[in-house]
Amino acid sequence: MPRETVRIGIIGRSYPPQSRWGERVLRPAALLLDIPELVPGSLMSDMGGVQTVWLGDHALTLYHTETSHYRSNLVAAVPAVWVSLSEGIVQAVTLDPYEGESLASDPARLVEALEMPLLLRAQVADFIDRYHVEETFKKRKRAPASIESQSDPRAPRILPADQKWIRS
Repeated sequence: MPRETVRIGIIGRSYPPQSRWGERVLRPAALLLDIPELVPGSLMSDMGGVQTVWLGDHALTLYHTETSHYRSNLVAAVPAVWVSLSEGIVQAVTLDPYEGESLASDPARLVEALEMPLLLRAQVADFIDRYHVEETFKKRKRAPASIESQSDPRAPRILPADQKWIRS
């Protein structure tokens, strides 16, 4: 089963609350392909109350069965990588737009679609070129119904007069 794994780094950003009742919320903000040697959760900068936090590096696995989904992502106006956070910890990272949409349906998760770096776009396009197999649509043929045949397990569409519930 052909698959490839790419390590990507994720940076989060946290803004000060807008009111005294609000809380600081950490959101995924950027992706890095050059991974720095930092401990996840390290504060990278604090400028004007806006904190930039290193969320760590994560594996992004490309599967040959999902190449059509990756292709849909690459032809979008802005190709994206979906990053899911739960309580400030990265739970999932995906290139599949349909999986990203399903992750966003969970209200307990914070999901952001981050712009895919150009180098990662090239790697994904190369993976698609090597492993994509076009699946042709095959319409299923149905067996024709035969009213005369007693071996047909399906019920007849028109019942004989003696089997009707309502007599006319």
